[in-house]
Amino acid sequence: MSHQQPLWSGRFKEPLSEIALRFSSSVELDKHLYQEDIAGSIAHVEMLAAVKIISPEEARRIRTALRAIGKEIDSGKLDLSWDKEDIHMAIEQRLIQKIGPIGGKLHTGRSRNDQVALDERLHLRGAIRELQKLILQLQRVLLYKAEKYFDTIMPGYTHLQRAQPVYLSHHFLAYIGMFERDFGRLADCYKRVNRLPLGAAALAGTSFPIDRAMVARKLGFDGIIENSMDAVSDRDYLIEFISACSIILTHLSRFAEEIVLWSSQEFNFAKTDDAYTTGSSIMPQKKNPDMAELVRGKAGRVFGDLVNILTIMKGLPLAYNRDMQEDKLPMLDAVATTRQCLFIFSHILVHTKFEKSRFEEELKNDFLTATEIADYLVKKGEAFRDAHSITGKIVAYAIEHKKSLSHLTMPELRHFSDLLGEDVFEVLTPHKSVEHKKSAGSTSPQEIKKQIVHWTRVLKNKKA
Repeated sequence: MSHQQPLWSGRFKEPLSEIALRFSSSVELDKHLYQEDIAGSIAHVEMLAAVKIISPEEARRIRTALRAIGKEIDSGKLDLSWDKEDIHMAIEQRLIQKIGPIGGKLHTGRSRNDQVALDERLHLRGAIRELQKLILQLQRVLLYKAEKYFDTIMPGYTHLQRAQPVYLSHHFLAYIGMFERDFGRLADCYKRVNRLPLGAAALAGTSFPIDRAMVARKLGFDGIIENSMDAVSDRDYLIEFISACSIILTHLSRFAEEIVLWSSQEFNFAKTDDAYTTGSSIMPQKKNPDMAELVRGKAGRVFGDLVNILTIMKGLPLAYNRDMQEDKLPMLDAVATTRQCLFIFSHILVHTKFEKSRFEEELKNDFLTATEIADYLVKKGEAFRDAHSITGKIVAYAIEHKKSLSHLTMPELRHFSDLLGEDVFEVLTPHKSVEHKKSAGSTSPQEIKKQIVHWTRVLKNKKA
């Protein structure tokens, strides 16, 4: 098969073999960046005209043709197959086909090295804003659930063992806080993404009197990357972005795991609508939380993207190396996977009912309020470590005699400490336990109300 020779082929006596071109072509991936590539090229050519490197008429013709090429790609009329090498060359070749040698002037004062870095940064800017909107949507769903289940008490867990009573709303609010930090990490990442690399050329800059600051303003960047080698040689902005995505998926995966656990017959705390579950091909009774499981599984995929980009970059000398062509796959996959998981998880959560009666049933006849006995003894003057030991002995006694703490008699309790009075029973029910919490951010009704008011105000005014 014959293919059009690359624009750089003048130095070479033999054409690039089809095998080598197939192996090295990245157009199947970087064609997803065509809109960014065209936007960057338009800003670049307008700058070239402004500083009189090309004429206004040449700039007009190039700009018009670039916009037409964008429409051709939108409609699928322009073939972006493997033999085009990459999206930058494909667009430039098509530009020259449309307007002749004038199209070749577009590349004045730049290189594919700074061009691809620009395209990636433009793409990430849009991706970050989109992910922030999805996080905000998920936070609002969580806040709705926190308000809906405000008075539902559940067993809180540590080590997946029942620990202390907490409000289910407190559980939801914890995730709002986690996702708020995810939102902030993306905002911080955006600051470092939003610097212009274009004009660094291959690595050393250019002898043409270009105006990089003008291009930065046209494209909405906060400024330029000052060092030309730095501009083209690093992908720390990708590493940082995919790291932020990995943390988002960690939080989603933890919550997804709880949905999976709570949907089981062993817990039976949650029921997700049929529309977001699947069945078994052999066992008719099954109702599987597959969407939550997929979110949990896709976390590993994004972690893989992070390891991928770290491994690509870890041994590269300055400045650009062709290894960096491989950065598109982890970037695009992390964007798409994180977007999908945030979107679907909001829907899973909206369509999941949490069983108040089951939570209350599991709060009976357990030892979740043991810490309240220890705290009670401390308030009576006992040292906490001694109070902890006394309470542990009370729990062991109750287990041995198959009693709950609230069903122990006063003489039984007095056997362990004379400081225990009738008023200890006031803290031995789950409802009394949560009501007695005093610390800021605790699971007390008063503190949860404060948190709900806080997040209602924050999420109402927050923009992505």
